[in-house]
Amino acid sequence: MEPIRVGLLGLGVVGGGTFKVLARNAEEIARRAGRHIVATKVSARDLVKAKARVGETAEVVADPFAIVRDPEIDIVVELIGGDTLARELVLEAIAHGKHVVTANKALLAKHGNEIFARASDKGVMVAFEAAVAGGIPIIKAIREGLSANQIEWVAGIINGTTNFILTEMRARGLPFADVLAEAQRLGYAEADPTFDIEGVDAAHKLTLLSSIAFGVPVRFDKAHIEGISKLAQEDIRYAEELGYRIKLLGITKARPDGIELRVHPTLIDARRVMANVEGAMNAVMVKGDAVGATLYYGQGAGEEPTASAVVADLVDVTRLHTADPEHRVPHLAFQPDAITDRPMLSIEDIRTSYYLRLAVSDQPGVLADITRILADASISIVSMIQKPREDASQADIIFLTHEAVERNVNAAIARIEALPAVLSAVTRLRIETLA
Repeated sequence: MEPIRVGLLGLGVVGGGTFKVLARNAEEIARRAGRHIVATKVSARDLVKAKARVGETAEVVADPFAIVRDPEIDIVVELIGGDTLARELVLEAIAHGKHVVTANKALLAKHGNEIFARASDKGVMVAFEAAVAGGIPIIKAIREGLSANQIEWVAGIINGTTNFILTEMRARGLPFADVLAEAQRLGYAEADPTFDIEGVDAAHKLTLLSSIAFGVPVRFDKAHIEGISKLAQEDIRYAEELGYRIKLLGITKARPDGIELRVHPTLIDARRVMANVEGAMNAVMVKGDAVGATLYYGQGAGEEPTASAVVADLVDVTRLHTADPEHRVPHLAFQPDAITDRPMLSIEDIRTSYYLRLAVSDQPGVLADITRILADASISIVSMIQKPREDASQADIIFLTHEAVERNVNAAIARIEALPAVLSAVTRLRIETLA
């Protein structure tokens, strides 16, 4: 049987890893796929470097459109990143009847609805396992392995850079800026780390997980996003004293009135497995009504872990290459005509527990005023601690609350911050039980 011919767009870290894995494990991959999968054409900016890497086994070109328009190419693997040129290339590949494999979460989070619709019209597949959590097969797990379930929620540590930073801040007591500089030195963080540290990268990934979990369109524009750049060392320390650890968590939940879609620093009970995911590792929990809570853990980035997911997609596409398009696994898990545009909830409508830290003047009546405001907003206190500040006349008060509606918490915080004895803005972090 003729091999499946693959065109690689980009020969960077992931592209190079994909080429390497395809070559090294060629026979094992063929045994699984039913035929050989061969990268026959590669596009790269640096032609000399690319030719040295692939040798005589593949043609190297500068123009990626020469690959997506090549009638000899069966599957296009898009690994150039970004959402402008990549969008053009993917749509052009689809227009030419080619299947697409991509690791580009930003592309799909912004343009996924258009891309999947075009692919369905042309009867081709778009596979994107590598776009979320690197080598962890979380897309396949939710889309296929858990297809008997009504998914209730998905929560994940899906950005290794921020997890590394939070791990080092907790373990070494260092401020955010110092650990970020170290993460950049070690290659965990980009020179411009904004997408990672401000939660955008995690929100791209969470948007895709939400769509395949709940059968809704891709709605990145509705995600609530908070990063870790403003997280203070004292909050990490206080959380630890209270039995919690802080992680940048992506959370999506199905509720009767809509879907929650949010990324933010989150307190997790230190006894939970998720709280103990350290360094640059990723983990995703999925709660289904039949199976209960399931956990998926592994490397969320890197050359070969991500290449593992790309090649797995190539095997899947190869297996289904000649199958009737009506009988393939749908892009977003649900049949296209069953995708429902359920409401995406505002962050003010969520219901969770909270960590509140207040810097106050240490004087009589302050605590009574604060607790009265919380009670007026129907916010019940689980526990409270008071910590002295360097100025002996001031103190930090930390409250942990029962579940409350965020809108009520916001109203209470506004009233608390107006009190003369409250010295600065209230620090508010959300708590998730992951039960």
